[in-house]
Amino acid sequence: MDKNLDYKGRWRNKAVAFRVSEEEAKLIDDLVTLSGLTKQDYIIRRLQCRDVVVQGNPRVYKALRNQMADIYEELKRLERCSEANDELLYTIQLIAETMNGLRGESE
Repeated sequence: MDKNLDYKGRWRNKAVAFRVSEEEAKLIDDLVTLSGLTKQDYIIRRLQCRDVVVQGNPRVYKALRNQMADIYEELKRLERCSEANDELLYTIQLIAETMNGLRGESE
């Protein structure tokens, strides 16, 4: 089994796995992409109730742009938003917060 050192010099040789639905997996993948972190680092930070601080870089910008395009297409398709679209609303909120944070960095 591969061993990896974390930022504190500890060996990461234990694997943790869990099952999620397709919708949950997509939401997790979207959140990880928008954070700019690896999936492992994102999940560890969230499980430890630590803040996920997004560092603006071209990869995060590209992820935001792609997510906004997907959201735009979905909104065009919808006539009205219902409770079945909670994931979409959560993603929109996260993108808005991220973009506001990135805008604040340049000021």
